[in-house]
Amino acid sequence: MHNFHDAQELTEALRPDIPVLLNRPHAARRAARYFVDQFPGKSLYAVKANPSPELLKLLFEEGVTHYDVASIEEVRLVREILPEATICFMHPIKSESVVEEAYHQHDVRIFSLDSMEELEKIERATKGAEDLILCVRIKVASEFAQISLASKFGMDVDDSAQLLMRTRQIADQLGICFHVGSQAMTPLAYVYALEKVRTAIVEASVTVDIVNVGGGFPSIYPDMSPPSLNHYFSAIDRTFEDLPISYSAELWCEPGRALSAEYNSLVVKVEQRRGNELYINDGAYGTLFDAAHIGWRFPVKLRERDREPSALLDYSFYGPTCDDMDYMAGPFMLPDNVQAGDYIEIGMLGAYGSAMRTRFNGYGSITDHDVSDEPMASLYVGENLDRTDRENVVSFPAG
Repeated sequence: MHNFHDAQELTEALRPDIPVLLNRPHAARRAARYFVDQFPGKSLYAVKANPSPELLKLLFEEGVTHYDVASIEEVRLVREILPEATICFMHPIKSESVVEEAYHQHDVRIFSLDSMEELEKIERATKGAEDLILCVRIKVASEFAQISLASKFGMDVDDSAQLLMRTRQIADQLGICFHVGSQAMTPLAYVYALEKVRTAIVEASVTVDIVNVGGGFPSIYPDMSPPSLNHYFSAIDRTFEDLPISYSAELWCEPGRALSAEYNSLVVKVEQRRGNELYINDGAYGTLFDAAHIGWRFPVKLRERDREPSALLDYSFYGPTCDDMDYMAGPFMLPDNVQAGDYIEIGMLGAYGSAMRTRFNGYGSITDHDVSDEPMASLYVGENLDRTDRENVVSFPAG
């Protein structure tokens, strides 16, 4: 595979007819090192965000040794690629056969649950194992996140005491976990959730070995500029240290987007222009699922060196399939002189882009190349990287 400096160099050399995924291994390595060095606990990579084998390997090389999986296929993938990794099965509802395979064939000892039924299932599938690390997932609000994850999983704190006490009896180590939602725009999301953890511990009167604050750590997108990650880490650490837990209790997190978003961007070709609508060769059933189905706005750049600078225009995109739902409203800001045959780079697609791609309608073919330039935005360089210790920083989302 030939490597290029950036999308501009690639498009001039190849003039590709199918979408091209650009990999930035240096960006993912930098993000991994930041979490390993700066988060005051253990970081579990959420594989669902981007299960690329190359990405999994480089994260492991940079010190991310624990992997949050949600399916037996992800268990098999991680175990095959990274035989020494610690696999954490954090989906709280699993079939009994899946738990059995994960435990007996793949050495998985860490499981999440949010009901007594799931606990009993884990007991049966592991044949009453005594080396289990079990994390009870509680329900917390997603009010500070761009995408809510509050309705599907988690036990209400008011109802959790019995489950926590029973799990404590079975587990070698007991954890409490939660998820504040995707793209949490303020550290307050974690502070409020950890107060829920406090209530759960007090009401159940149990010794807790692990507190897992889940994912939700943000990246930068148009109109979404979160505080520096060190402010999240400081707020989490202060609140965690104040919980009624033993001195040896561990703090965990499950970053997905924050570790992988900067790893990929996408180069697409404009097949046709109609007013401010651009017909491109990737879309809702491909790498741009989030842009279509939840209205996510990704940063974009026109990659045509010979084009004169011009005013910016709000564009929307249509993807290549025959489905009207293959539509991305944007708005995506590009020069007003975009035309058929041009190439556009769409940034920050390392999180969920590749993972959501399908072969619907015969589309979905893609190539990939490594590039060495910087991603369109980064929380890990320049003015966005702020490692200073600000004891009282708690940021509210922009109103």
